[in-house]
Amino acid sequence: MNIAIVTGASSGMGREFVKQISEKYHKLDEIWVIARRKDKLQKLALECFVTLRILDMDLCKEEDLKRLKETLCRAKPNVRILVNSAGFGWLSDFTDADSEKWNSMIDLNCKALTNMTHLVLPYMKKGARILNMASSAAFVPQPGFAVYAAGKSYVLSFSRALNAELRMRNITVTAICPGPVKTEFFAVADPFCHTPFYKKLVMADADRVVKKALCDAGKGREMSVYGIGMKGFHLLAKMIPHEVFIRFMRF
Repeated sequence: MNIAIVTGASSGMGREFVKQISEKYHKLDEIWVIARRKDKLQKLALECFVTLRILDMDLCKEEDLKRLKETLCRAKPNVRILVNSAGFGWLSDFTDADSEKWNSMIDLNCKALTNMTHLVLPYMKKGARILNMASSAAFVPQPGFAVYAAGKSYVLSFSRALNAELRMRNITVTAICPGPVKTEFFAVADPFCHTPFYKKLVMADADRVVKKALCDAGKGREMSVYGIGMKGFHLLAKMIPHEVFIRFMRF
């Protein structure tokens, strides 16, 4: 049984990945969609060309990871695509939120992504692809977004290293590094509307970001950066001392 697995599938980028994978890869037998909101996954199933297996799970809970491991063991699928899209952000100074908020972010954005990859890899063969949702925030430290940016730096570094490790198995790992995207993300990350103006200027459409990510993964690229603005930012982040960016962002 050939399948794709998408986490964070109930909304935002994850939802868009499910829709585009179902349109592009008709030979898949199923797409396993993972998120906490079962009702949204059920609605998504009505919009897709490929059968969805709904797994309403919280990837930060050990019992749900165990349940997923058992499901994989029973089904023994051939996982062609894994999209680690689950995650969230919180825009504020580090001292303005309690430790529970930061720990939840690290658990989902970093630990859950790592655990998912480790669980699924034994079921991936030659030509399979892993797409990890990083961010352009991974390129430089970001005051006011410190934990989120640090977490995405982890995702980017982990993805690039794993891509090298899996090269001999012909499994590609692509880190997706978009700038701000028009999804529910900022409604959660910035409930008090403090999003910097420069982020609003470069907001991208989720469907275009996902389309490019799938294309880049298909070409075996280790990173997918959408848009001229973000490509320029990536280049500048290599050339200009990070201290300059940090001062500008803080201003």
